[in-house]
Amino acid sequence: MTPADLSRTVLHAVRRAVDEDALRAPVPARVRIERTRPGGSGDYACAVALQLAGPAALPAREVAALLRDRVAGTPGIGRVEITGPGFLNFTLDATTGADARAARVREVRELGLRYGRVTTEAGRLHRLHHPREIRAAVVAQSVARLLRTQGGQVLVGCTGEPGPRWEELRVRVGTRYGAEESALIRPVPAGATAGALVDRLGRDAALWGLQRPAAHDHAPLGDDLLVQGEANPFFLVRYAYARTRALTREAERLGFTGRYETDVDAPALHAALADHPGVLASAARLHAPDRVARSLETTADALLDLHATAPPLPVGDEKPSAAHRSRLALAEAAGKVLAGGLFVLGISAPPHL
Repeated sequence: MTPADLSRTVLHAVRRAVDEDALRAPVPARVRIERTRPGGSGDYACAVALQLAGPAALPAREVAALLRDRVAGTPGIGRVEITGPGFLNFTLDATTGADARAARVREVRELGLRYGRVTTEAGRLHRLHHPREIRAAVVAQSVARLLRTQGGQVLVGCTGEPGPRWEELRVRVGTRYGAEESALIRPVPAGATAGALVDRLGRDAALWGLQRPAAHDHAPLGDDLLVQGEANPFFLVRYAYARTRALTREAERLGFTGRYETDVDAPALHAALADHPGVLASAARLHAPDRVARSLETTADALLDLHATAPPLPVGDEKPSAAHRSRLALAEAAGKVLAGGLFVLGISAPPHL
């Protein structure tokens, strides 16, 4: 069960409770699922009961109990606990974990760049405005791509410039759409022009440097972005992607392909794949492409750990086995996530590095 699956399960439980008149509160558009924080319980946590407690005029723990009773027993969920003021904590069913991991690897490999894309924002128009400044323009374009991964329609423009006419809006967005949102994208300025940054760092390194820090932080744009070593997160992410492409090429030369047949003991990498849809959703909601960049670093680290401890390719006189095919499939799935994340940031994913 992925975080997206868990979110849908909890949302369905909320709707059931409302339909049964056990809970009198508006059904939220989405339910946010997060990894359990240090000191928490289980694999994932959800604060929706705290969100619904006020409108329902009930204590949050009572709301959480109503939802727990309707979620408990769902295939893939082993245990549901209530902690603190009313947090729901979920422990996934270990007996179905291997099957879920295999299904996720297959899903990522099949969907490729479309993995994590949903239609939550379908029918919603987002107007993004930004100052005439390079970092603001870059972040606004990435936020637009993030919102589109959630199904939203997006128009981007500089502040102070005339917006599109209604006729143009109908052509670009369609004659029918739902709610409309407007936001100003205004990170701390970069203090340099686009031309100067590209001349010094190149397009991709400049884009990474402008987006990796949070919007309220200054963007460090030094020459360390060009260092070809794993201490440089920008290099690490693209190197990890290039390694997945190299693994595929070499496996084809050896005459075998990736197929997830036996479970691979790589919890960090499996978690990174499972978290990717949630990362896209939260980054879109918060207008924070830096979250995608940090998640890509986590995925790259986990992939390179797998490569070092459980090589996807046979070594020496070894013959390709089911274990090799499974590791290769997992590595290829990680490559799809890395490529998808880089695409959202507007950065190329090179097959050779």
